[in-house]
Amino acid sequence: MSNRNYETSLTELENKIGYGFKNDDLLLHALTHSSYANEMNMNKEDNNERLEFLGDAVLELVTSEYVYNEHKHLSEGDLTKLRASIVCEQTLSYCARDMSIGDYLLLGKGEDLSGGRERESILSDTLEAIIGAIYLDGGFTNAKEFIKANIHYKVENKELFFDSKTILQEIIQNDNNKQKIRYKLISEEGPDHNKSFTMALFIGNNQVSLGVGKTKKAAEQEAAMQAIKRLQNK
Repeated sequence: MSNRNYETSLTELENKIGYGFKNDDLLLHALTHSSYANEMNMNKEDNNERLEFLGDAVLELVTSEYVYNEHKHLSEGDLTKLRASIVCEQTLSYCARDMSIGDYLLLGKGEDLSGGRERESILSDTLEAIIGAIYLDGGFTNAKEFIKANIHYKVENKELFFDSKTILQEIIQNDNNKQKIRYKLISEEGPDHNKSFTMALFIGNNQVSLGVGKTKKAAEQEAAMQAIKRLQNK
């Protein structure tokens, strides 16, 4: 990709994330994975790991304030658990996919070929690096607004269900439902480095939902999330 084309793609990403950088080099830095830096013989500090460190700290502070203000009835222990569920790898990678961040990553050839653009750990780390970059470029307020719009807003609108399997189990138990929840693998597709799993969720003998994911665990969580939505609609 030419420099001009990549500059255009960075502008597209800025539109998707809802923040325009004054210093585009910071966004480029946030998108630079260690595999790319190594392949291009760049300095270690030129990959996004230091920005990820900074963004992680900003995200934790902003999320701590968010759960403290929004859940006044929760104890310190429960606030800690809720915060952990919001800043976990699964949640952040979901939000990163929603913004198509994987399409703009700078990856080494091997990492790219092995499905790195969809890997949860890489996506979540990159999202934290982008938060760090926004903090350096525009200050704490802009970083906070980005987090609120692209992570917390999804929580408020129940687009995400953290640890859906546990939540579903609690719903079933609270309804005094004695039927067991079980998951069954329906299909497994794709090459080893980029598989896709489909899991069916059953309550008793009734199939309630399907979930698709890059791992069996992720597919089960998706199936549980869909089941929760169906139960809530009822």
